[in-house]
Amino acid sequence: QVQLVESGGGLVQPGGSLRLSCAASGSAFRINVMGWYRQAPGTQRELVATITSGGSTNYADSVKGRFTISRENAKNTVYLQMNSLKPEDTAVYYCNAQRSDTLANYWGQGTQVTVSS
Repeated sequence: QVQLVESGGGLVQPGGSLRLSCAASGSAFRINVMGWYRQAPGTQRELVATITSGGSTNYADSVKGRFTISRENAKNTVYLQMNSLKPEDTAVYYCNAQRSDTLANYWGQGTQVTVSS
């Protein structure tokens, strides 16, 4: 089992920045890919960014150049630095982790990000 705990959400004005963190515990040493997804009201959950244990990253087109995903393997923690935030970035952001052995997916509880003036 893997447990994920997110932090760092909140209310920010357009153009502002936020940094999300997600700490993994349990069988965290078996995690390969970690990432962030988001879900706005009335929409499906969508990929924001992922990062492998080797540091390879993948971003949704809508956040490229504004968001940066990073990871501290020693701390089993993944971060999402969000800059130049827009109102359309408003959503609940979920941390995700995938085990390398079973390919099981685990989710955090979600953290609200609201971009509004």
